[in-house]
Order: sequence, then structure tokens, then C-alpha cells
Amino acid sequence: MEFKSSINETTWKLFSLGTLLGCFLLLLLVDKIHQNTTFFSTRNYMLQLNPSKLLDSPTSMVKPFEPSNVTLDNTPTDEKNFAIDDHIDIAVNKTTKKCNNLFDGRWVYIPEETPKYDSTTCPFLEEKMSCQKNGRPDFEYEKWRWEARDCDVPLFNGLHMMERLRNKRMIIAGDSLNRNMWESLACLLYTSVSPSRAEVKAESPVYKIFKAKDYNFTVEFYWSPFLIHFDRNHKSGKKVIVLDKLSPNSDGWRGADIMVFNSGHWWAHTGKFKSWDLFQYGDDLKEEMPIEKAYKRGMRTWAKWIKSNVDPKKTTVFFRSISAEHTQRKYDQWCYNVTQPMDRSYLSVYPKSFVDTIEGLIKKMSKLQVKYLNITKLTEYRIDAHPSVFRSSDWKILTKKFEDNISGYADCSHWCLPGVPDTWNRLLYVYMFFQKEDI
Repeated sequence: MEFKSSINETTWKLFSLGTLLGCFLLLLLVDKIHQNTTFFSTRNYMLQLNPSKLLDSPTSMVKPFEPSNVTLDNTPTDEKNFAIDDHIDIAVNKTTKKCNNLFDGRWVYIPEETPKYDSTTCPFLEEKMSCQKNGRPDFEYEKWRWEARDCDVPLFNGLHMMERLRNKRMIIAGDSLNRNMWESLACLLYTSVSPSRAEVKAESPVYKIFKAKDYNFTVEFYWSPFLIHFDRNHKSGKKVIVLDKLSPNSDGWRGADIMVFNSGHWWAHTGKFKSWDLFQYGDDLKEEMPIEKAYKRGMRTWAKWIKSNVDPKKTTVFFRSISAEHTQRKYDQWCYNVTQPMDRSYLSVYPKSFVDTIEGLIKKMSKLQVKYLNITKLTEYRIDAHPSVFRSSDWKILTKKFEDNISGYADCSHWCLPGVPDTWNRLLYVYMFFQKEDI
């Protein structure tokens, strides 16, 4: 009996040891098969906590203020493909490399995407940009992210931007679309600091300023839709665009470390929307002038001011391109009741000559290192992201009032915030700190 008991005990020990080894080998095999799934699950959980701090490499974490390592891709590979045309798709893994063109890419649908701010946490938004606050019921337009075609684009990091621009001054000058951009940037920065550490004056539509106290960094907006002088009180009694004289508020631009300009929308206004009566060039007043010629003369006046007043060693100048308007109802290219990006090319309402003029002018300003923030193409597909009828908290009353002319009431020019201008500021941020050469 004792001998039999000994054999059974030895057999049981060997059996137990073999079972443990088998389980261990099986676990190794399962882990190897599913390691990608495990990584992506963990990775996306981390990204929800802090999406700007995770690399494509599963073993690397980004240290604060080291943007050279930051990448964008954070979408699981098993996401449902939500492709619309060649410019909109689900994000895919990319290797980190320098962008040849930040503005050539596609919009990516990311279901878990959430904005960095809303109209509640950013109280100084204009009413017409506060679409959610005004009652817009859908949120899908907030879940699209811009992906450059050939590289990863870092996410916006407000603290890093303010640290890099400590003791600096930035101005954004132009029309209401640049005001849209200023509000976006101010909101992104405002939500990056304690409200008590920010100073904001945004009551005036003509001049706005955000200041981050701890960084002594300011961002100002100057409303100047033509960039040149628009004389509403001309001695002729008419409203006159003075083509060879810069905007009076240009005095406030001087000395800024970063300058962002735009002009184009007001030049394209016609009929009852046209704001001027006459053009002045030198001593000549003219009622009629080809708009392309007037725009070229006006932009040359702006360029001359830049050459005379900006030191490229101290100041970086950007010119933001035309932002697409989706106003052509006859081509079914207007934004009312649209909740998805366009799935086809957009028919621009702007003369191509405007684009050719400003791009040609900027190429000639290469010695001044003026940079072109070319957001036109990426806005063309975002028909879904305009305020439309949600430009006012009284939209239900106003929609009923204008039910016979909704296309005349709906705002298909500006952008909801949070929204598309956040991408402009993200690309501006990347252009300033990640690109070492012109794009």
C-alpha cells in the first residue's frame, strides 16, 4: 500500500507540473495572436485620457513640450470604415515623418472624438458661432479630424503653444472668418489655463484680445475685411475702397511676433451685398473696375506694407487662404439640414484669379518668409459644419419667419465652434513649431 501510494503521489506531481507548463505555453500563444488587439485596446483607453501624449510606438510616451515625437493616429484598426470620397476615411496607422504638405489630405471620422471646449466653457463666443448653445441637435460634425496624406499631424497643445510663445504677441487681422479663427484659438487657449489666469476682451466685433497671464502671451484680432482702407466717410459722400492705402488699424499690427492675415470674401460680394460704391487709386475715383484688378492692387498695397514694416528675423507672417462657402442652392451645395461632409468636389463661388493673385504674390515674398496657410481644399468638403439656421438662439422663430427664403437666412459661410477653424489653428500650430521649412 505504501509503494502504491508513492507512485500515485509522484504521478500526480508530474501531471500537475505538465498541466501548468501546458497552460503557460497556451497563454503565450494566445497573447502572441492577440497582442495587436491588446495593444490597441490599451492604447485607445490611454488616448481617451490624454490623446496628445501617446506615440504610435507602444513603448514610448511623450514628455511635456517635446512635439518632435508627437503623432496623431489613435483609431483602432477594427473601426468600421466610414469612407466618403477620396478625402474622407477612417484613420490608419502611419509612420511618423515630416509633412510635405499639411493641407493635402482627408477628413477622418473618429466616433470617440470630443472637442477641447464648448460654448459653455468658452463664454466669449459670438452667438452665431455657438451652434450647440443655440440648439443644434446633432454632434457628428464635431467628430471629423483632418489627416495629412503623407504624414501624422500633431494634435493642438495649448500649453505648449503658450510656452513657446512666452512674452510674444500674435495678431490675426482680416474679415469675420478670421474673427472666427481668433475665437477658435482663444477658446483653445482659454480652456488650457485656469480662467483666473486669462484676460479676455471680446465685446467689440472690431477688436478682441486674449492674454495668458502666466505666459505674458497675447492674441489680438483686428477686423479689416479688405486689409486696405475702406473709407465709409469719404469726402465724396460715397463708401470708397482706397486701393493704395492700408487699413488704419494697421498701426496696431506693428511689432507683433506672429501675424495671420486674410482677405477675399468681401471682395467677391456683388449686388446688394457689395459694400463699396467707388474705388480710389491715387487721385482717381472709379465706379467700375474689374474686381480681379482691384484685388491685385489692394493685395500689393498689403505686401508693400509687410516689406516695409516686418523684420523676418523677428516676425513670422501667415496669409490664410479662402474659406469655402456653401451657398449655391441651385447646385445643391448649401448647408441647410446637412449633417455629413460633401462626397464630391465643391464648386467654388470665388474667382480663381483671387487665388492666383495671392499665391503669386506670396511666392514673390519668399525673402520675407511669408507662409501660406492653405485651408481652402479642406473646407470645401465640410458643408456640414456651418451654423446654418442655428446662428441664433431664436432659430425656430426666425426659421419660420424666413421659411420662404431659408437660403437667404442660413449662414453657410462662417463655422460652428467648436469646429473647422480649430483645424486651421491646429495646422497653424504645427506650421509654427513642427515644420522647419516651407510647405
